Amino acid sequence: MLNKQELKKLTVLLSGQKRIVLTTHTNPDGDAIGSSMALLHYFEKKGHTVSALVPNDFPEFLSWIPGSEKMIVFEKKSKAAKKLLEKADIVFCLDFNALSRVGSMSETLKNVKVPFVLIDHHIDPEMESFAFVHSTVQISSTSELVFDFISRLDDLELIDKQIAECLYTGIVTDTGSFSFSANNSNTYRITAELIDRGLVPDKIHQLIYDTFSENRLRLLGMGISDRMLVWNDLHTALIYYTAQDLEKYNEQVGDTEGVVNYPLSMKNINLAVLLTERDKNIRISFRSKGDFSVNDLARKHFNGGGHKNAAGGKSFISMKETIELVKSELSNYKKQLDYQLTYS
Repeated sequence: MLNKQELKKLTVLLSGQKRIVLTTHTNPDGDAIGSSMALLHYFEKKGHTVSALVPNDFPEFLSWIPGSEKMIVFEKKSKAAKKLLEKADIVFCLDFNALSRVGSMSETLKNVKVPFVLIDHHIDPEMESFAFVHSTVQISSTSELVFDFISRLDDLELIDKQIAECLYTGIVTDTGSFSFSANNSNTYRITAELIDRGLVPDKIHQLIYDTFSENRLRLLGMGISDRMLVWNDLHTALIYYTAQDLEKYNEQVGDTEGVVNYPLSMKNINLAVLLTERDKNIRISFRSKGDFSVNDLARKHFNGGGHKNAAGGKSFISMKETIELVKSELSNYKKQLDYQLTYS
């Protein structure tokens, strides 16, 4: 987290009108877009010129977020994005811990010679890549950290309904509607503060979770009915989608969002895995209950990482081989996966 001396230096850097570029990770989710848009509106209120970049498209169910139409997709408009970065005075990096997490945009960012500010809640941030680091894993979301950042700058009065909606989007999506990573009482205090500033939580919940297309719902049903494997001895359930499955249901960006969480609703299942086949590789999503660290699992075996209970990775072999590999690696964690959650 930023200490007082670092915060003072950053405040000086932000004095006057600056050209600020905000960026986030590839396959941006609710926290990535929510935290970016909240900071965009905040800095615009401070009189800065602000641009927001995303490496690739974000889900349509997030397109209602105020200001999201301003986001420049690097994969579609790389020249425009590069020009903005060339003219920037400072770059804010949101919801990722290493420059490699921005995909095709990473090499461009590495060549930018202005201060980078990291605001993030992932494990082991790449400290050497950033001039300022406001990061901790002991918090629900990057959006909550953005609220904290604005608070430390003594600007809470600038948080209006628009900014509150952006921040809440990040908090509610990164906690699965407060079902995980939400044991910190401060998360609820911040949410209450956002409500006091005009947020209507059930409206945001409907905008995020009640906008499924027919194809998305059918894809979910097919995954659970026909593509779910349950390994009871490993307390694990896995859902997989082949490229043909995604094509059949005309999959759009974000259509598989949240699918990995469904197997965890089963009794005695402590680990859920989702495999999705795209662009000649397989994206792996992990979710766990309790103390089993999927971050460690993803880092050691699947070219990835993330949080303790939510992480991702990649595989570059066939779907059949990937399923076999996942099961083989998990067999080494059989004892760790055999537990029951208890609450005192």
